[in-house]
Amino acid sequence: MKISSHQPENRKLNLTPLIDVVFLLLIFFMVSTTFEKQAKLKIELPEASSKPAASEQQDLVISISQKGVFFINNNELINAQSQSLKNALQQIVKDSREMPVIIRADANAAHKHVVMAMDVLGNMGFEKVSMATTQPSDTQ
Repeated sequence: MKISSHQPENRKLNLTPLIDVVFLLLIFFMVSTTFEKQAKLKIELPEASSKPAASEQQDLVISISQKGVFFINNNELINAQSQSLKNALQQIVKDSREMPVIIRADANAAHKHVVMAMDVLGNMGFEKVSMATTQPSDTQ
């Protein structure tokens, strides 16, 4: 009497359900992910409670990094001197001084860099100068 036979069973692992689940997860994460517009320059803005004003004209953006590096419309200046900033502004705006200017200074940037930028803008005759800030978080 023969109870069991020891024939080699040809077992195959079916990967089709696994691949289906992986594709469904991939599609789920692609659909549920939100994307943010991120600037090339990483600046942590200070907080303020006022709401941002709507602007109709194209703004001139002066960014100041934590290390004191100046950027005008995401173009880095060669150094952080007031004359370099003034020359770059003159090349961009020519004789127009009505253009709104936004200063995006890092919250940890030295105060002297922000004051220097405001001083250059004031000496050149810009009147519409504002500071970029973020809304304070309500977590305490």
